[in-house]
Amino acid sequence: MPKDRVAVVTGASRGIGRSIALALAGAGARIVAVDLGLPETEALVAEVKALGGEAVAVAGNVTVAADAERMIETAMATFGRVDILVNNAGITRDALLLRMKDEDWDAVLTVNLKGAFLCTRAVAKVMTKQRYGRIINIASVVGQMGNAGQANYCASKAGLIGLTKSNARELAKRNVTVNAVAPGFIATAMTDVLPEKVKEELIAQIPLDRLGTADDIANAVLFLAAEGSGYITGQVLAVNGGMYM
Repeated sequence: MPKDRVAVVTGASRGIGRSIALALAGAGARIVAVDLGLPETEALVAEVKALGGEAVAVAGNVTVAADAERMIETAMATFGRVDILVNNAGITRDALLLRMKDEDWDAVLTVNLKGAFLCTRAVAKVMTKQRYGRIINIASVVGQMGNAGQANYCASKAGLIGLTKSNARELAKRNVTVNAVAPGFIATAMTDVLPEKVKEELIAQIPLDRLGTADDIANAVLFLAAEGSGYITGQVLAVNGGMYM
């Protein structure tokens, strides 16, 4: 388990990111929680501290290089090292291809893909020097199989898988592993707004006959973040209930 390791989690204030941060903290990691909104992120930090953990909140935009650098600088100034980076921050702007606006394409690719690139570049300087690191990118099942109405999101997550594999090859000699977790359809605020009929249609495609939970994803991240997973790199761990095999 990642006890006493320092973990930076982006998009940490809600949903999957929040579950990941709490799971890592529960395993003994010290947390640098990053999100756009400082009050929500500080609430997460307070929860970690109430459970006996250590954490610090950072308000930052993953699409801004200076903010990505500042996240890592804050981790170093507070805890002296960075062992784990979870690139979780992401957005959706769904529309059918013929109706998709240029700005919606650009926004999703910028947050989901460029954001992960900027944060990884910033942390790689530290991890390669200390010769240890675990970088975990949160991809998606639709980045593997595609999905109508999500050309931008699917492209961003497929790109994230490619980025994972490329960075894994570059950083392996410095004992830094880079892997991805590809969630299926997960019960979050994003899926809560879907009509019940749509949810039923989604579940019908899943052999395990249920939506996943944020904790399902957090458990996969815990596995890849652990020291015992040091011989795994460049891989995509699918957590989708069998929806895509």
